[in-house]
Amino acid sequence: MPEASSKAVLQGIFAETAKGNGRPFVDALAGDVRWTILGQTAWSRTYEGKRAVLDELLGPLLEQLGGRNVVSASRFVAEGDVVVVEGRNHSITASGRDYPNRYCWVIVMRNGKIAEITEYTDTQLIAEVLAPPAAASTPHQPG
Repeated sequence: MPEASSKAVLQGIFAETAKGNGRPFVDALAGDVRWTILGQTAWSRTYEGKRAVLDELLGPLLEQLGGRNVVSASRFVAEGDVVVVEGRNHSITASGRDYPNRYCWVIVMRNGKIAEITEYTDTQLIAEVLAPPAAASTPHQPG
């Protein structure tokens, strides 16, 4: 897929996540997606496959955010099948705490689907605001 198309696909997806609609993002995940969150929080590891991403990452996150995750993207840089997306979370946790996390995702696209995500984020904010996911194993440094 040409880089302009990959970028356009992600721009469309993030236009929806900015409204709190995560369905297009979930639909765009490849079955064998790999999502790595860097750092040493309870959330930091590589999630292998769409089922693991949904059950071990996004599901537990949505529970803590009261079922609504609002994420906007402000910058998209594409080269080949790689799109770098700069984003910001606008969510409030179910307990009423703001969760203004910032992100830089390096996303690898394959056949119009998200095949790989490497997430750079504020791990201190994660540790302060989010409880460990129920499915978390021992935190470790991915990669």
